[in-house]
Amino acid sequence: QVQLVEAGGGLVQAGGSLRLSCAASGLTFSTYAMAYFRQAPGKEREFVATINSNSSNTTYTDSVKGRFTISRDNAKNTVYLQMNSLKPEDTAVYFCAASRDFYANFAAAYGYWGQGTQVTVSS
Repeated sequence: QVQLVEAGGGLVQAGGSLRLSCAASGLTFSTYAMAYFRQAPGKEREFVATINSNSSNTTYTDSVKGRFTISRDNAKNTVYLQMNSLKPEDTAVYFCAASRDFYANFAAAYGYWGQGTQVTVSS
């Protein structure tokens, strides 16, 4: 049974930082691309960042480039999202996702999802 367990969300002031983590089990983590998506109230889920299985490639949505960094530790079966210079518009539920077959920026490519963690950025 595949599980993706997220942690690290919370309330932070604009300009602050948070680090999300997502611990995976029940899959061969080192063979999966991992990604973060987010969903704000009343909006569709949107892509944030992805990293391929061996960390040689990362992709970010334009709005977070230069502020967010995705990384992974295959020995710990964990992916991280370091978020700096947070803005109120980053407020959303953040989801991690795993894909065995695709390194992609669209949700349909990802077969496994975490439960989500709330990130709230106050102005």
